[in-house]
Amino acid sequence: MTKTSCNHMRIIAAIFLLLIISACGQHSQAPAAGTDTPAADTVPVFILKQDTLKKTVEFPAELVPYENAELFAKVQGFVREMKVDMGDRVRKGQVLAVIEAPEVNSRLAESEAVVQAARAKWTSSKDNYERLYRASQANTPGIVAPVDLERSRNQMQADSATFLAAGKQAQSYKAVSGYLYIIAPFDGVVTARKADPGSLVGTNAMLLTVQNNNVLRLRAAVPEIYVAAAGGLKNIDFRIDAYPTERFKAVLTRKSETIDPATRTELWEFKVDNSDHRLKAGAFCYVKIPLERNAPSFVVPFSAVATTQEKKFVIRVKEGKAEWVDVRQGMTVDAGVEIFGNLTAGDTLVQKATDERKPGSTGLWTIKK
Repeated sequence: MTKTSCNHMRIIAAIFLLLIISACGQHSQAPAAGTDTPAADTVPVFILKQDTLKKTVEFPAELVPYENAELFAKVQGFVREMKVDMGDRVRKGQVLAVIEAPEVNSRLAESEAVVQAARAKWTSSKDNYERLYRASQANTPGIVAPVDLERSRNQMQADSATFLAAGKQAQSYKAVSGYLYIIAPFDGVVTARKADPGSLVGTNAMLLTVQNNNVLRLRAAVPEIYVAAAGGLKNIDFRIDAYPTERFKAVLTRKSETIDPATRTELWEFKVDNSDHRLKAGAFCYVKIPLERNAPSFVVPFSAVATTQEKKFVIRVKEGKAEWVDVRQGMTVDAGVEIFGNLTAGDTLVQKATDERKPGSTGLWTIKK
């Protein structure tokens, strides 16, 4: 290769190198044609307002009879007669069944005979003492020895005690004989019959079940979080599956005044008039209870509350910077969740809180309309 050719090659290589350097310089300067600052982080926020929380919650409940009694035999014997059957309406004091126990009647008759004998003996000793006492009061001294008078008086007192004891024992046997009759304890309806005539029954054998369903008890377990929000409740309405298009009325009568540690609920009981007997004891029902806070509180969207393994918090914007505020949750409504914490009306909160937005961070805070 000649010297001239070599020079030409060097010139071409130099020109090519200059072109490459020029292209790289233009590429590195291209961003300068746009903006120097990145796009700002836009964060929706809202202004915190106080409001009185109101909502209606439907709880499952149960209808139970106002009075319920399982009637057992109090003595062992055979059922002589069953006077009622399932579904029969009964009145208080009505005889429902009769039990036959000959040994009970025998003891009663024997006790009555003992009473008669004790009475006769007491009457005799009393008469003897009274005659001796009258004789001792005569003007002639020495007719009755003092020891005889004292002996007759003691005998009279002993016979009197025996007579009283026999009478008490007879009363107890008479009471036991009354156990042979099964009596209705209140007005109601027979809901179960477990024995028939001729059946051998004892103290562990249930014969009948009687329920007073003229009035029913409606029992609802109210969660602990709602107990204070329904303090002024008096009347409620409820529904049951048997009458899907109707609602029934009930009146609050009592509360258990304690929280069940197993369910974290308080038992509330309502009184239901069932004089038409349309409702049935044992039915499952649904009760609507209106709830209202007795003081204003804060309700925020669900997304405004962030939850981590350690805490629940909202993000407040203060002096243009994010700030975490610990909160406790209360009741939930359609608009969001009730919160409690170190907050005041007028605070600016982030619409969608997340633990990725660290305290002290900034952004373009935009109020959501």
